[in-house]
Amino acid sequence: MRNLLFIFLALAIVSCAPQSGQEKQQTVQKYSIEQFYKNKSVYGGSFNHDESKLLFTSNETGIYNLYSISVDGTETTQITNSTEESYFAISWFPEDDRILYSADQGGNEIDHIYMIDLEGNTTDLTPWDEAKSDFFVWARDEKSFFFSSNKRDPKFFDLYEMDITTFEPVLVYENEEGYNVSAISKDKRWFSLTKTITTANNEMYLYDRETGELKHISEHEGDASYSPQFFDIQNKNLYYTTNHNSEFDYVETYNLENGMTSKVWGTNWDVWYIYHSYNAKYRVIGVNEDAKTVVYVFDLKSGDKVDLPSFDDGSISSVNISKSEKLLLLTVAKSTSPSNKYIYNFDTKELTQLTNTLNPEINPDDLVAGQVVRYKSFDGLEIPAIYYQPKTASKDDKVPALVWVHGGPGGQSRVSYFALIQYLVNHGYAILAVNNRGSSGYGKTFYKMDDKKHGDVDLQDCIYGKNFLKSTGVVDADKIGIIGGSYGGYMTMAALTFAPDEFACGVNLFGVTNWIRTTRSIPPYWESFKKALYDEMGDPYTEDSIALYKKSPLFHASNVTKPLMVLQGANDPRVLQVESDEIVEAVRSNGVPVEYVLFDDEGHGFVKKENEIDGYGKILQFLNKYLKGESAPPES
Repeated sequence: MRNLLFIFLALAIVSCAPQSGQEKQQTVQKYSIEQFYKNKSVYGGSFNHDESKLLFTSNETGIYNLYSISVDGTETTQITNSTEESYFAISWFPEDDRILYSADQGGNEIDHIYMIDLEGNTTDLTPWDEAKSDFFVWARDEKSFFFSSNKRDPKFFDLYEMDITTFEPVLVYENEEGYNVSAISKDKRWFSLTKTITTANNEMYLYDRETGELKHISEHEGDASYSPQFFDIQNKNLYYTTNHNSEFDYVETYNLENGMTSKVWGTNWDVWYIYHSYNAKYRVIGVNEDAKTVVYVFDLKSGDKVDLPSFDDGSISSVNISKSEKLLLLTVAKSTSPSNKYIYNFDTKELTQLTNTLNPEINPDDLVAGQVVRYKSFDGLEIPAIYYQPKTASKDDKVPALVWVHGGPGGQSRVSYFALIQYLVNHGYAILAVNNRGSSGYGKTFYKMDDKKHGDVDLQDCIYGKNFLKSTGVVDADKIGIIGGSYGGYMTMAALTFAPDEFACGVNLFGVTNWIRTTRSIPPYWESFKKALYDEMGDPYTEDSIALYKKSPLFHASNVTKPLMVLQGANDPRVLQVESDEIVEAVRSNGVPVEYVLFDDEGHGFVKKENEIDGYGKILQFLNKYLKGESAPPES
């Protein structure tokens, strides 16, 4: 598990050639925050037993609910009608139209697994207070499913099997050592386990349920990560990704009979995932290529690459192959629209669009595609970033700008659509989404460069992003702010605290401000990752606490002189509300303008449209006042 902490929900971005600041200024229509959040987000896509329809999640009603849609796109049905909690689809049952879904309480991340039966009744299948339960996989015989839960010990996740006739959970692996079950063989005999050592180093094991033997199968020197993916249909080989002796993750197999390993596939970017279709007709590989997911599908018999449909204004970010291996569900991403779903028929080559997520009131030509750029930091290191330039910007009409910092530590600004970015750019703000050192996706050396240096070298990468913004010729050098969520919120506060003259203002979305408290108050179910977290950030129970104190903005808040905005969810289990309460109080005592938006019904990231409209709309008002300098900012 490489990105352990505070991944901000979708900090997403696109790739093209850099735009010239000398291009002709354009006129675009400005859209309100309400118009941007009339867009729909759709997630998932599980085929039902006869492959006539799909189950997916959408926030069309303002909160996430379950929907079904026919594979020909002609009929969409809302299945759940929650108005308080978000529901996220897991799967149809293998042989009928019963449904599994997950939900927590107000964003507290204590997920339960629920079933909707054929009569529409809902049952909590994991009704244990304070226990987090996560669906793992259906058994190959389709008579049960596996799930993990920390109901026995809040610190560790055990593995259970639940028969879908009795719905009685059976403990099949008791986790006493902080392992993580990552793959299960089709015959249920073999489990692949991992154990986190550091954020850049873990170990992989093979557990034999018949003998009880636990075998270490990833002996190596130096840092290496291992991520088990699946066991093949013959129960002979384990497929996994690793960066052993490599900067980037590639695919390798481990033979269960003789213990031999064999490299299967790799490139000069990280392989994110690999899987085989149900009967192993196809192999699917997803690659994180310069902040953009590239998907490959291969015919396993011939070895040939399968030609997939092309999209002029987007790219395929994920695929799901039906059990019959005749239908392919495509997720297509682009920076000027939320992702859409398509069905592709392998036999007929017919392509059917299932969803249209962009609000029809918005003309996509008024929105801006991001551009992959690179710039030099203080020590000459090349920093990748994504640049969004307003179409209204020109050298004669310079615009304010924001340095955008993703979540993490270890996150990455990536290819996809994020309404807040488009909203701000549409209203005249250039945005540079920085993938500072320590970001994932650019090799394991780059990934480790900020270990125990947070608020120092990573902050300098953000500050040097200002040089790029100035070089465009269309950005007002005196009007550059900084914004980010989670770890990005920490970087916002670090900038205002440790480099108080660099940015004109800051927007902190649920960011860490007291690393001593945060590292001591992590949720109990992160126990298996705690040592890795302490390796990267510092152990608060040792002399590392001195360094954690020094890099915590709260203890140096007297340095803040620029306007600050803070947004926070009261139910956040990762960055506690007290973090934001205290930094707001401390900065206000400096006589500095501070705006604080607190949502009682959100956790780590906001999922309710009414809250996004409220909070993100207030961000624009704050920026218009303190960065752009407007006394009465127009909404549209």
